[in-house]
Amino acid sequence: MLALAGCQSDSGVDALDVANQPSQETVNLSELRMYCPAIQLREGTAYFNTYERGGNDDPSRIVYQASIADVTRQCTRGNGFLNINVAVAGRIVPGPKGKAGSITMPIRVVVVQGGEVLYSQLFKHPVQIGDTIGATQFIFSDPSIQIPVPASQNVLIFAGYDEGPYDTP
Repeated sequence: MLALAGCQSDSGVDALDVANQPSQETVNLSELRMYCPAIQLREGTAYFNTYERGGNDDPSRIVYQASIADVTRQCTRGNGFLNINVAVAGRIVPGPKGKAGSITMPIRVVVVQGGEVLYSQLFKHPVQIGDTIGATQFIFSDPSIQIPVPASQNVLIFAGYDEGPYDTP
């Protein structure tokens, strides 16, 4: 980001003083080649609609429509564990009954290996909707996933909307 800002600066060569930048952590080749499970959306979990009370499935009574635009993950290893940080980027568009305020997005993150669920958590992610017409973007992150380093590369991560209930795995 800073490099791009320096390239677009009017002050020429001195715009980006690389010599005075804090040193960045180096990444070794084994970390680059480290296994990090794939992440994907399950069918039916990329979109979420909220309706006015009693207005289910009536397009004229939609409070907001939410969609997930992208999912990603980052992995690190330590002490025999694979630590995973999952991120979800999405947007919310007000419907005909939409208004400014705070809403809660039900986002579930699941890690499975074969048929076994290693991690499952349903979050109530708050998003503030402004007075302006148009989409509100949000980013959700779950940095707390820790699983034993898998012996085989058959782990899969799912992220998406889930209406609950919140006490189910």
